[in-house]
Amino acid sequence: MKSRQLWFTGPHSVEVIEKELDVLGARDVLVRTVCSAISTGTEMLVFRNQFPDSLTLDESIEALSAQAVRYPLQYGYACVGKVEEIGEEIEPHWFGKTVFSFQPHCSNFIASPAELVPVPADIDPSAAVFLANMETAVNFLLDASPKVGERVLICGQGIVGLLTSGLLAQFPLAGLFALESIEARQRWAQQIGVNGVFDANQKDAMTELRNQLRLTEQNGGADLIIEVSGSPDALNLAIDLCGYAGRILVGSWYGTKIAPINLGERFHRNRIQIVSTQVSSIAPENTGRWDSARRFEVAWEMIRRCQPEQFISHRFPLKSAGAAYELLDKNPVEALQVLFDYGV
Repeated sequence: MKSRQLWFTGPHSVEVIEKELDVLGARDVLVRTVCSAISTGTEMLVFRNQFPDSLTLDESIEALSAQAVRYPLQYGYACVGKVEEIGEEIEPHWFGKTVFSFQPHCSNFIASPAELVPVPADIDPSAAVFLANMETAVNFLLDASPKVGERVLICGQGIVGLLTSGLLAQFPLAGLFALESIEARQRWAQQIGVNGVFDANQKDAMTELRNQLRLTEQNGGADLIIEVSGSPDALNLAIDLCGYAGRILVGSWYGTKIAPINLGERFHRNRIQIVSTQVSSIAPENTGRWDSARRFEVAWEMIRRCQPEQFISHRFPLKSAGAAYELLDKNPVEALQVLFDYGV
C-alpha cells in the first residue's frame, strides 16, 4: 500500500510524495488518517529552517526520534485516524478504533499500539487533533502551579496560548490577562474568559495593563507569566511586568532564535524566577503522582470543556500543503489553526 506523505524538502519548500509502506507486521496496525493539524510554532521553525541542527526532531516521539534536522525530512505530531488493518498478534478490539498519533502528516501509516492513543467515543476527530496542544497546556499548568487570587499574564494567544487561557479561566484568579496584537485572537481570548487583552505595541494599552497588574503598588505585578508568543523579545517585557518573586514560565520553543535577556535592573532585586517547561517529560516533583496516561486523561477532559475545534480557521487537502504553509508564513494574522483533511 502507498502512503501520501508530506516532506519538507528545503527552506520554505514542501512536497507531497507517494511512498510504499512496509508490510504490516504481526504486532502492528495500519491507520488511515482522517485529519492532522499543523503546529504553527515548532513546525514553522522547520519550514523556515530555524530548527537547531544539533538536535533530533523529537527524541520522545517514535516517528521522529531517528530523524536528524536535515532536508528532506518529515515533521508533524498531531494526527487522528482510524485503524483499518491489524496484525495477527493484535487484540481484535483495535480494529476500527479511532486513534491519535504523534505522527508526521501522511494519508496512512503503520504503527504499534504503543504509539497510539485511543480517542474517546464522545470526541470528534476535529477536536481530538488538538490533543498534543492541549496536553502542552495541561503541562504548563502543572509546572506553573497557579494559585487562588493570583494575577496571571499570558504572552501570546496562538492555539497553545488560547488553550492555556481556557484552562486558566476556570481558576479563581484575581485577574487573567493576555498580550496579543492580532485582533481576531484578541476576540477569541476575551470569548474564552480572559479579563483583558493588550497589544504590546500600543502605549496606552500597556499603561492600562500595568494599572491592571498594579505594578506601582506594594505586592503589585504579575504573580505568574506564561510566555508562549514565540518571540524571544517577550521575555524582557515579562520581566518588566513580573511582581516580586513572580514566576515566568517559558513555553515557547525559539529554535535557533536567541533570547537576549536583561538580567540586571528589576530581575535580581525582585527575585524573579524564569522556569522552563516541556511536554516531552513530567517535572520531577510530579512524577510520583503523574504519568503520561493521567495527563492524557486530563487533556481529554479539557478538550470536552474547551471545545478547541472552534479555533479551526482553515482546512486544506494534503495536496494543497504548499498553500497552507504559505498562508501561515506570509499571512499569519489570517490563520489560527490549520488542518489537513484526508477525505474518506
